[in-house]
Amino acid sequence: MQAKLKILFLCTGNSCRSQMAEGWTRALKGDVFEVYSAGIEIHGLNPLAVEVMAEVGVDISAHTSKNLDSLRHIAFDAVITVCDNARETCPFFPGAKKMVHVGFSDPPALAEKLAASGAEEEEQRNCYRQVRDEIRAFVLTLPESLG
Repeated sequence: MQAKLKILFLCTGNSCRSQMAEGWTRALKGDVFEVYSAGIEIHGLNPLAVEVMAEVGVDISAHTSKNLDSLRHIAFDAVITVCDNARETCPFFPGAKKMVHVGFSDPPALAEKLAASGAEEEEQRNCYRQVRDEIRAFVLTLPESLG
C-alpha cells in the first residue's frame, strides 16, 4: 500500500477556505491524502463555513484554526495556498516538495459587501456556498492538478 500524500491548505486565517478544502479533501480523497490546513494567522473557525459544509454532508465542526508554524515540522508533498494573501506572505514553505496556488474568493468579505448593500442573509450565505462548490471542484482534480 502506497503512503498517502501529505498536503497542506494554507490561507490567511484558517477560518473558512482552507478549512473547507481540508474538509472536502478528507471526504472525497481521504484514501489518497493526509490533509492539513493552517493560516498565516489564527482567526477561529467561521460558523458559516461550518454551516454550508454541513449542508452537503461534510462536518468540519471539530476543526480548529491553526497557525502554519505549528506544522512546519511536517514534510509536505504539496502546500496549496487558497488565497492571494497566503501566497504573497508565504511564497516558500520549508520541506514542501511543491507549492501550488489556487485562489478562491473570500466568502466573509463577499458577504460583508453584500450586507453593506442591504442583501438578505440568504444571499450572503450564497457567497459561502459558491466558494464551497468551487473548492469541491478543485479537490476533485487532485492529485492530477498538483502536476
